[in-house]
Amino acid sequence: MRTRALAPRPLSAPPGSGEGNHRFSFLQVAPLAAVLIIFLLLPMVVLVVVSFFDYDSVQIIPSFQFTNYIDVLGSAVTWRTYLSTLRFTIIVWLVTAVLGFTVAYVLAFEIRSRTAQMVLFLVCTVPFLTSNIIRMISWIPVLGRNGLINSTLVHMGLVPKPIEWLLYSEFAVVLAMVHLYTLFMVTPIFNTLMRIDRSLVEAARDAGASGWQVLWNVIIPLAKPGMAIGTIFVVTLVMADFSTVQVMSGGQSASVALMMKNQMSLLQYPAAAANAVVLLILVLLMVAAILRVVDIRKEL
Repeated sequence: MRTRALAPRPLSAPPGSGEGNHRFSFLQVAPLAAVLIIFLLLPMVVLVVVSFFDYDSVQIIPSFQFTNYIDVLGSAVTWRTYLSTLRFTIIVWLVTAVLGFTVAYVLAFEIRSRTAQMVLFLVCTVPFLTSNIIRMISWIPVLGRNGLINSTLVHMGLVPKPIEWLLYSEFAVVLAMVHLYTLFMVTPIFNTLMRIDRSLVEAARDAGASGWQVLWNVIIPLAKPGMAIGTIFVVTLVMADFSTVQVMSGGQSASVALMMKNQMSLLQYPAAAANAVVLLILVLLMVAAILRVVDIRKEL
């Protein structure tokens, strides 16, 4: 008598398991969603609502009107301030991108020991143990009229008198911002370079590629996600910086964040909110353009 092998019957999921999984997933996401709603979404909603309010010298008047946006978009002074902020952003981004990639490349490819790489990377982070204000104002005794650089140049006879534009100028603003934000470019680029398969570099060299060809055709394309993440960090930080512009320029330069700070000090909160909304839209457009060009999901 022949027996016929029976195929195993698929196990059916217990009733209600799908609903239980959905409920468990919801409970997992709920804390983060609550934090984002309370500390991100609600403040942004309040910011947008207040930007349509009116105000006088002593109070905010909750009446819906477009006066604040008309003042922002129709003022030549405001346009010049936005252009000045964009100029600072582009210059600082270019300098930090070059410095950040150079430092990350040396750490990732020129330093062979993993221990030495980590030690040198930690050395780069040591200045971040102090506040931004302390690191920023530390440039004043270096760049001042009687500072270290001017005193050395005059003593060596290289210049007849101290150089005035080293401090309280746009140069000082850019220098301080580069000092503050270069590490935000180094870290993601270094992380990306450490993930590059070294066999790709060796294969390019075996194929006869020069060092510059390997750098341009292999390393830089593979480092684009890290460069994009660093760019997002630097752009958002520079666009929102007001203390560096105020201190290092001596009040001779302007930025959108500094303009908003001055408006809030004068109790012009709706006008500051309108500027904040416009600045937020501008930053989001810049970030969207970066994400359109480079897929950073490879780094996430």
